[in-house]
Amino acid sequence: MKVGLYTISFAGVWYEGAALPLPDIFRRAKDMGFDGVEIGARRPHASPMDLDPKARAAIREQLDKTGLEMPAIASYNNFASPILEQRENELLMVREQIRLAHDLGAPVLRLFAAWRGITLRDGHGTYEMTRRYWENGHPDVTSLERWHWVADCLKEVAQFAGEMGVTLALQNHEPVIRRYTDVLDLVRAVDSPALKACLDCPLLPSQEDDYVAQAVRDTGDLQVHSHFGGEFEERDGEAVQRQILHTTRDLINYPVFVRALREIGYTGYLCYEFCHPCLGENRELLGLDEVTQQVELAARYMRKLVD
Repeated sequence: MKVGLYTISFAGVWYEGAALPLPDIFRRAKDMGFDGVEIGARRPHASPMDLDPKARAAIREQLDKTGLEMPAIASYNNFASPILEQRENELLMVREQIRLAHDLGAPVLRLFAAWRGITLRDGHGTYEMTRRYWENGHPDVTSLERWHWVADCLKEVAQFAGEMGVTLALQNHEPVIRRYTDVLDLVRAVDSPALKACLDCPLLPSQEDDYVAQAVRDTGDLQVHSHFGGEFEERDGEAVQRQILHTTRDLINYPVFVRALREIGYTGYLCYEFCHPCLGENRELLGLDEVTQQVELAARYMRKLVD
């Protein structure tokens, strides 16, 4: 298994400060001991509409110079809208992101069934508004209708991805997906060799040993990509997980997850993402230095666990 860094961590959304340019992220990732970098296919880093062939070649060259790999490109799509034109817009963007993955040499495009998105308040990201929009919008739509819209869209993009030699990895991310079995159901319904799974341990509804291990075993060889998150601190010279301030979330059962991945023969990536507000003890938004420290500790933690 390999340990990667996802560029969302330095996108200037979750901390006080500007986004880092890709070459800077590449250098930091190399210095911190990551094996590769997963790039978010949206602004500020790699929206397909901002990157002509010359810019795409430059990204590949910049990454190659560091000796790092590009395990995946990350999409931000919503295939569950009841509005036809919105689904067509999402299909078009994902097709362009598949082209981007092909052009950059990334073997995987991570997909959502439905991404609620974020909003910015004073330039800083929050999930609160889009959660409300999702819960209160389109009250007449059923969950079954959403599931079939997602499946239909996945079938269409899977065909194009197969033609382009890119593998789609469907993440076990809410809201349409509630359990990892929902991912497996969608993959089987689409029935395409180009659609696989991205099972992330933090998104599992239970962190009990048996549940985590079973989720990995059930996903099996469909697993082609994964992420890890959370916050870390140093104790007695070692990087360890810590409780995220101002939350009641349990620590993530990475030891059992990684052990189970090894048992099924997974050799892909675990990419770290810092994707929540970086808050201090007084709920003040912290800056780039704190996120940098978290990324460094995350690399140390997962590297030791994987090794």
